[in-house]
Amino acid sequence: MARTPAVEHSFAAACPLPVGPGPSPCGAGAGPGAGAVDADVGGAVLRTARAVLAERVAQASEIDASFADELAGRVRDFTLEGGKRLRPRLLWWGMRACGAGDATTTEAALRLGVALELIQTCALIHDDVMDRSRLRRGKPAVHIGLAASAGLSPESERGSAFGTSAAVLAGDLALVWADDTVAETALPAPVRRRVGAIWRSMRTEMVAGQFLDLHGQAAGDSSAARALRTACLKSALYSVERPLLLGAALADADERTTAALRLAGRGAGIAFQLRDDLLGVFGDPGLTGKPSGDDIREGKPTYLLAVARERAEAAGDGGALDVLGRAVGNPDVTEDDLGNVRAVLEATGARAHVEREAEHLGEEAVRRLGEAVDVGSYAGRQLLALVRAVSGGRSGPSPTGPAAGEGPHGHDGRADQTLTTAEGGHSR
Repeated sequence: MARTPAVEHSFAAACPLPVGPGPSPCGAGAGPGAGAVDADVGGAVLRTARAVLAERVAQASEIDASFADELAGRVRDFTLEGGKRLRPRLLWWGMRACGAGDATTTEAALRLGVALELIQTCALIHDDVMDRSRLRRGKPAVHIGLAASAGLSPESERGSAFGTSAAVLAGDLALVWADDTVAETALPAPVRRRVGAIWRSMRTEMVAGQFLDLHGQAAGDSSAARALRTACLKSALYSVERPLLLGAALADADERTTAALRLAGRGAGIAFQLRDDLLGVFGDPGLTGKPSGDDIREGKPTYLLAVARERAEAAGDGGALDVLGRAVGNPDVTEDDLGNVRAVLEATGARAHVEREAEHLGEEAVRRLGEAVDVGSYAGRQLLALVRAVSGGRSGPSPTGPAAGEGPHGHDGRADQTLTTAEGGHSR
């Protein structure tokens, strides 16, 4: 198979940044109320989530008992029982590295962390409906469980219709609860304005990223530019940059610090998605917990596949294009077909290109973080380890290493598994 020339792509065009001043260092002082959370961020978020969600379910019970039991209780349990609390941890260490940590700010950070978990619950429930996934976290997906609890077969037309419709409502409820949690969190007026602006942007970006992903599969849009834009919205902004910026807003960080954190989060988030794309094709199922090649079967418009196509087209490599055309989006693809796709990804240089880009983005994220905060302080070190783990740098995953976790938005998050020990806290 012929080697193909490089095709360059613009990460800046996919994730345009606002123009602003360069970064300047941010302090890393500590206040009362944060030390206990530092030792176990995930556990503190979980305790806060239990309290917040107990109140929400109690309110639902006053409306209707079956609604509370079947829907509200299911949203509560889904939120409490899984995930690694990635977004709350980014928020927390972003805030701490920027010098905040008094009792009021600590409480606000934990509540906003719960809100992030709830919006992730919304994303995952809806994603499983859209992808027709039957399992989530080793259990029946919410739409499957809802159908079964109503005494209906999820395979039947009636059961499928009820389960998917009720799951859409469950996701909607999680989003409503997330908004309510943000609205009811005590914040000074200037901080509330900053947090509100970030939160509104994040919600819309999350939906936009999911739409681009769906549209790419339906329309067969396999361009690298489109794949990068989707990765920006689904991973870089929603999963990394916005949580970091929420932490900076709570700390009332200055504009220069915020700009540097934005760059760090965006680079780490895109690197996360690029490595996740690699694991979707080359990952070891024994470690990822997912069949290798699912992205190919589903026809996911990943950057990895887009680069391979563009390089094959540039080289006039009809054989490579034929392999991709037969396999990508074919649910009945064979192991031999998958092996041929992997060979194309290797021969075109697409795999090596994506690995280099992910490495470069991760290194740039670490550099920008060092311009934003004191990475020698305790909080700075925790944030640095987390950013490295997200981007797949030191302390992060290799393209064939980590086990299954939960990723950016609606995906299995193979690249997230190494976050379990990155901050020294508990994984969820």
